[in-house]
Amino acid sequence: MKKLELNDPETKSADVVSENIKGLQSLFPEAFREGTVDFDVLKQLLGGAVHEHDEKYGLNWHGKRKAREVALSPSSGTLLPCPEDSVDWDSSRNILVEGDNLEVLKLLQKSYSGKVKLIYIDPPYNTGKDFVYPDNFKDSILNYMKVTGQVDHGGMKSTSNVETSGRFHTDWLNMMYPRLKLARTLLREDGLICISIDDGEFERLIQICHEIFGEENYIATFVWKRKAGGGDDSGHVAAEHEYIVCFARNSALAGVASVLHESPAMTAKYNREENGRRYYLERLDKTSLTYNESMDFLIEAPDGTMISPPQPDPSNPTTSWRWGKKTVDERRSELEFLREKKTGEWRVYTRTWEPLDGVTPRSLMVEKEHGRNRDGTQEIDSLIGPKIFNNPKPTKMLMHLLRIGAKDKDAIVLDFFGGSGSTGHAVLKLNAEDGGARRYLLVQLPEHTGRSDFPTISAITRERLRKAKAELGKSATTLSDRGFRLFKLAHSNIRPWEAEPSDLEGTLLANAEHIVPGRTEQDILYELLLKLGLDLCVPIETQLIVGKSVYAIGGGALIACLADGLTKDVVESLSAGIVAWWKELAPAVETRVVFKDSGFSDDVAKTNMAAILNQNGILDVRSL
Repeated sequence: MKKLELNDPETKSADVVSENIKGLQSLFPEAFREGTVDFDVLKQLLGGAVHEHDEKYGLNWHGKRKAREVALSPSSGTLLPCPEDSVDWDSSRNILVEGDNLEVLKLLQKSYSGKVKLIYIDPPYNTGKDFVYPDNFKDSILNYMKVTGQVDHGGMKSTSNVETSGRFHTDWLNMMYPRLKLARTLLREDGLICISIDDGEFERLIQICHEIFGEENYIATFVWKRKAGGGDDSGHVAAEHEYIVCFARNSALAGVASVLHESPAMTAKYNREENGRRYYLERLDKTSLTYNESMDFLIEAPDGTMISPPQPDPSNPTTSWRWGKKTVDERRSELEFLREKKTGEWRVYTRTWEPLDGVTPRSLMVEKEHGRNRDGTQEIDSLIGPKIFNNPKPTKMLMHLLRIGAKDKDAIVLDFFGGSGSTGHAVLKLNAEDGGARRYLLVQLPEHTGRSDFPTISAITRERLRKAKAELGKSATTLSDRGFRLFKLAHSNIRPWEAEPSDLEGTLLANAEHIVPGRTEQDILYELLLKLGLDLCVPIETQLIVGKSVYAIGGGALIACLADGLTKDVVESLSAGIVAWWKELAPAVETRVVFKDSGFSDDVAKTNMAAILNQNGILDVRSL
């Protein structure tokens, strides 16, 4: 039975560097010598694809190399489940995580890589105020603990990011770059990411997205009208808009959906209806610079009148029909003939039907239906009270983006700058509207607010999502999941070896228990889900076997018993019960069985357990 230590790969988040090396080695095995890359050979194999010039186009800043390394370094943290602060824990598949989103994104890699359909984020706009995300990455979980006041009384000051420091853009780029690198791997191949930004960092955001996602995967920049009128909030021009930058994981597969009833203008355009489907009339004649005589012929009107394309100047014809004579004869039933009110002359029209799957999204989001800042403020004010959170994005705007990027009714939507929870609220509203089962995954730092009623921003997020459930419950009849599961970032449940050379005996006794004191079986169970790449909402079944709780996760992909008191006598009955349940579950994949190392009374009991399970076909047996 293998014992898992803190530094084992199974106890950490995905190791992106190792995966990259494995992929490279599988493609170019001859470029590797004794496990390391021979770059001279690799360059030869890549041929003309290698850029040898000293001067290269791109965005560089102080700390970029470190930011890239940070994204690649795995995490040894965990997410602790908090059922008591959740809503409908047992049934909900929505997730809210309190923690530093950099560390959380690392922890989500194994479980959600390639599964997210749409990412929407509204990151800090770099207005010159303090950053709550420090750039000391030596121990980012410790940073998180300090920032949120969980370690060191008084917390830890955020990074001052004023222009006079000479780091006006650098701090923001160092904060965003690793987070976007990690976000990309979570997207499905047909997934999209939408990022709200203003003029301050728009250009740099586009450049780092070109680098991370690829210029070929740029989809669009939406211009959102965030307000109408108002004061002069700029030195020269009052800014009424923001941008939403959109990139795809793979533009060739990008799931950019058409949008029904794009705007009042579209509704006005399709102003006729037949059998429940709307259309508008388009004149069959057209004027162009190049006159086509073959398209200028007579069409018979219902009263026998012969109609030709109307010519403003008969001596210089410029107008012809859009359809040729053969098409007119074959599709005569599709033509409509109307008389001009003033002249009584006949005009010929064709019907243009409203697309069944909607219209192509427009880059300008300027209609009232796309929402304004004040709509977002009114929403949260009505839910939890006035002046709780500044300028949350309106759900109208977010629902529009969801219709574009998360049309699939079972899509996973991620927002790792969760704020007040607007994205989660929008997902619930869209599900209520179309009967969808989309899931949201929100991440928000429990940043201090200075308030007594809502001491952290994440407390605001939780309350908004609770109130959104109650609000939707009044009208929604098809919505099944309006709850959420709350998790909190923490150090791993597995204790590191902490040696004290002056007291070897005391060190051995202190480290005899491999699990952090105070952690529950549920805490350990959910760390196993993360580290083994299972969904945090995967079904978990429980059986009591000889008085010990045994958990089967994912239909038996993982079986865990984290109880104490596993003596030699208990092991025989317990192992028999586990084998019987495993055979009943009949998982389609190889099963891993995990025990708590300190749960065994001695090595004999542990060895017997492994031997019995191995003999019955369960070969992957581990202990923590």
